[in-house]
Amino acid sequence: MSRRTRREMQTFSLSFLDVICCGFGAVILLLVLTKFAEPMILVQTTEDLEALVVTLEEQLVEIRGETRVVNQQLVSRREQVSEVEERVARLQGDLSAVEGRHRATRDRAHVTTRIEGQLAEARQSLTEEMQRVLGDSYRRPIDDTTIGGIPVDSEYVIFIIDTSGSMFGYAWPLLLRKLEEILDAYPSLKGIQVMNDMGQYMFPRYAGRWIPDTPARRRAIIDTLRGWNVFSNSSPVEGIEAAIRTFGRSGHRVSLYVMGDEFSGSSIDAAVQTVARLNAPDASGERPVRIHAVGFPVMFTQPANLQTTGIRFATLMRAITEQNGGTFVGLIDLRP
Repeated sequence: MSRRTRREMQTFSLSFLDVICCGFGAVILLLVLTKFAEPMILVQTTEDLEALVVTLEEQLVEIRGETRVVNQQLVSRREQVSEVEERVARLQGDLSAVEGRHRATRDRAHVTTRIEGQLAEARQSLTEEMQRVLGDSYRRPIDDTTIGGIPVDSEYVIFIIDTSGSMFGYAWPLLLRKLEEILDAYPSLKGIQVMNDMGQYMFPRYAGRWIPDTPARRRAIIDTLRGWNVFSNSSPVEGIEAAIRTFGRSGHRVSLYVMGDEFSGSSIDAAVQTVARLNAPDASGERPVRIHAVGFPVMFTQPANLQTTGIRFATLMRAITEQNGGTFVGLIDLRP
């Protein structure tokens, strides 16, 4: 009985020790395996970090190279900016000098224009006084009443303007300038009128009567003329006839300025005779209207076979101005 009991207890004790030993062996094996894996992980991590360091160093070298290039470009741009600033400063100095010369020239031109205007105004105002002192039979010498060869002794001025496509397309800036120059030659008028070569009035509300001469009205004439492109048949005869019939018998000194580039009418002789009949001289030999003309060389922009109408205009207006106490001015350049 006792021997059986002792055998059973020994068997249990051996089994328990086997289990414990196996457990400790497993723990030791786990520790051994864990310690074996750690160096491999560390080696792999070290290699990855070294590769990353190499990559970063390469990128750093590349960035430093790019930074050096950018700095060089920045220095170059700063030098260019400095050169541009110096050039701007020189140009500003040159501009100031030019503006100073222009201002002085403009002031001199203004004074000259004012003196010329005062002289022309004095010439006009002397007319009545000279007639009273010298008598009605006195005739002023042509050299005493002309500016640029054109007499400026009239109290009223009428402009007959060719508004055809050729004039509007080629000669309009020059036309505006010449009309201003003519008005400047008459600093003080009693009346102005503007018609096209068909006899159409620029300002219909002033049809058949004189436009008052004021600085504002002169500016309005120039401003309206800039875009005044009404129909025209390229013949000044109709406008001349309308002006003489309406204003030729008023008893005033009237000058008529025809401004055009061509004559498309059928007969020059017939046109000259018509104007002579309408503007017949009075008992003293004076014609009611003095007729001047300005010819614009638009024909030079056309082929030779299309220049006939321009030549006919010059021929017509030479004859009419000579017959009616005026002057024909033929321009040779379309530049204003």
